[in-house]
Amino acid sequence: MSEMKAPERLQARPAAASPAPAADLPLYADRQKVYPKAVRGPVRRVKWAVLALCLGLYYVVPWLRWDRGPGVPDQAVLVDIANARLFFLWIELWPQEIYFLAGALILGAIALFAVSSLFGRLWCGFTCPQTVWTDLFMWVERLIEGDRVERMRLDKAPWTAAKWARKTAKHAAWLAIAAATGGAWIMYFNDAPTVTREILTGTASARVYFFFGLFTTTTYVLAGWAREQVCTYMCPWPRFQAAMLDEHSLVVSYRAWRGEPRGKAKAQGVGDCVDCLACVQVCPTGIDIRDGQQLECIGCGLCIDACDQIMERLGRPKGLIAFETLSNLAASEAAVAGLPPGPERYARGMAARRPPRFIRPRTLVYAGMLSVVSLAMLAAFLLRETLGMTVIHDRAPTFVRLSDGGVRNGYTVKIANKTRETPMLALALEGPAGLRLAVPDAAGSDAAGRPLLAARPDGLAQYRVFVTAPPALRLAESTPIAFRLLDPRGRAVAREESVFLGPKP
Repeated sequence: MSEMKAPERLQARPAAASPAPAADLPLYADRQKVYPKAVRGPVRRVKWAVLALCLGLYYVVPWLRWDRGPGVPDQAVLVDIANARLFFLWIELWPQEIYFLAGALILGAIALFAVSSLFGRLWCGFTCPQTVWTDLFMWVERLIEGDRVERMRLDKAPWTAAKWARKTAKHAAWLAIAAATGGAWIMYFNDAPTVTREILTGTASARVYFFFGLFTTTTYVLAGWAREQVCTYMCPWPRFQAAMLDEHSLVVSYRAWRGEPRGKAKAQGVGDCVDCLACVQVCPTGIDIRDGQQLECIGCGLCIDACDQIMERLGRPKGLIAFETLSNLAASEAAVAGLPPGPERYARGMAARRPPRFIRPRTLVYAGMLSVVSLAMLAAFLLRETLGMTVIHDRAPTFVRLSDGGVRNGYTVKIANKTRETPMLALALEGPAGLRLAVPDAAGSDAAGRPLLAARPDGLAQYRVFVTAPPALRLAESTPIAFRLLDPRGRAVAREESVFLGPKP
């Protein structure tokens, strides 16, 4: 909401004019551009620190190296689509282990619910990518075009050479940041030095350039042009985040019991709010926090810094706008009922407050869910197998009748080795006595005559396996069998069940 519109809305509130008929309301309203003003204070400093941390991690992480040995990518964090691997420091995940990624997403969702129940839209106001990049774009905009009033004047001014120069410089800087953002995202899926050199020299693939352009464009449009509209209209979180809150959640709130009735600083019988609109002018979504809980509020807390500066300048206590619970707002409102504005009302209102209750049924449920999912993922990771086997029975033909009257079944055995070693494993067969096991591509046999199979390091080895029943062995139409992989010490490292099929007896 712009500076010109906010006073009109505030002045219109006491008039209690009857609402316009529904038939006269427009179905579409043009966007009223928001011009957030720069502000200094503790909340802003925290936001700068979080912004620097998030951007630093995003741009730097793809360049970090992690030695995994020869023939393996040395990028610390890499989604290697070509080889179907996800590398994260010392962790390497295969496609079969996608459940770890699903578990991480579930943990993130539960953590978001828990944080929201405690502190409201803390994620939206401080760490959401839309907030972080919009903050960065607005900082660049202020450097080039000036603060709130200067930007409003510039937009209203006629198009001169100076205006064209400032607008061009701003959008060029935005595009440079967007290109760096799109390029960094590509680096999480390709080797960072290699893909950077390819992009700059024009030798990258069409797929790389497509996604580079896609992420550059989306960053430029969402952070530079859409801004608060993403939070208000595109993001689903504001629609259901209220379900995460209760009366004990700390959210950015205006203490109406202290600020009302509003009036000039030197007027008699008015509250602490002097109707300066500083809170509205710094809001990145252009709302008035004094209207209470609103869908558009992202909980960034910049209005707290703006209001505290005014209170300090007037010699009044800070905290007219603060992180507060609805229960404390209600308690303070009841405690000061009937009291005129002044030190006594302030003292009683603050005394009625209680420390926030961080431990309550809702938060305990979230903590329990986080603990259970975390422990389950930790157990699954610690117990994850480094060597697995898959046995696939031939579909056609299901069995072959040999010339001597015997029956042979064919299988495809796949050995997934998640280590860098090349172990020699013996393949053993569990089933009725008399069944014979043969592997044409075996690397030999052990002392017991079992075929030896070489497991491909960090890869998938595939073998054709045949199981034959001699003519004298009479089996059912379907007989359960099992294959075992044995290490050099004879311990079973993998086991897979299957069936031996034959004609009806």
